[in-house]
Amino acid sequence: MVKALVIGDPIEHSLSPVMHNEAFQQSGIQGSYEKKRVTLSDLPSFLQYLKESDYAGFNVTIPHKVAVIPFLDEIDPEAEKIGAVNTVVNKNGKLIGYNTDGTGFLLGLKEKISRPISQMNILIIGAGGAARSIAYALLKENPEKLSIANRSAERLDLLVKDLNNPCIESLSLKKAESEVSRFDVLINTTNAGMYPNIDTEPIQLAQLKNNAVVSDIVYNPLQTKWLQTAENKGAIIDNGVSMLVMQGAMAFEKWTGTFPDTHKMKKAVIEQLRR
Repeated sequence: MVKALVIGDPIEHSLSPVMHNEAFQQSGIQGSYEKKRVTLSDLPSFLQYLKESDYAGFNVTIPHKVAVIPFLDEIDPEAEKIGAVNTVVNKNGKLIGYNTDGTGFLLGLKEKISRPISQMNILIIGAGGAARSIAYALLKENPEKLSIANRSAERLDLLVKDLNNPCIESLSLKKAESEVSRFDVLINTTNAGMYPNIDTEPIQLAQLKNNAVVSDIVYNPLQTKWLQTAENKGAIIDNGVSMLVMQGAMAFEKWTGTFPDTHKMKKAVIEQLRR
């Protein structure tokens, strides 16, 4: 029996149990996955409990992706570079941290694009943990140019400095908006447009290039106002379900040794969101 869970605060909204329990079922593995609200003050004692438990591992969501690091016994070099952990494996009482967010996003994006990332001009909107993970994953593919736009210049400068790559440029949101036509891929990593604030958009898409790929990591609603605008302008769109499912599938593989059927996981998530 493989047991896993996701911890965060708040956690009620999490769809991880829906897709992981579907993955257990369709992989023929006896297992269970649950969600647990853990406050920051309870984090150290709960991690100690998990360490001594028979849980195979757990996922980490907001606000613990950075806070969890000091309590781990080991951290994967990539997760250490990113400075955030979203997946932990419990190996005989030893907690090992990984980050599958960026690579999970990349796997989803690759299903939507028709040419290599090395030939693309990409825009990331936001400079938080998700932007950081996605930027690291994209840089491994050597994009032609990676532009990052954010409201707070201070946070943006810190991210660009940490990424330390000559192909990166930082932009204000206003400048990104005025130069929208030069981007092949646009990625929103902020919570603009997320329920209940469904009328907000990260930037305007007035000059969007025809056949651009527009990706939003928000998955509630399934299609944000921003994605609707992009689709109306002829863009290929990708919602946050792909990243959620792909990062989850990679975590599932770390706990069980089996990579699950991501199409069935995605279907389970979408069905839940439509209820």
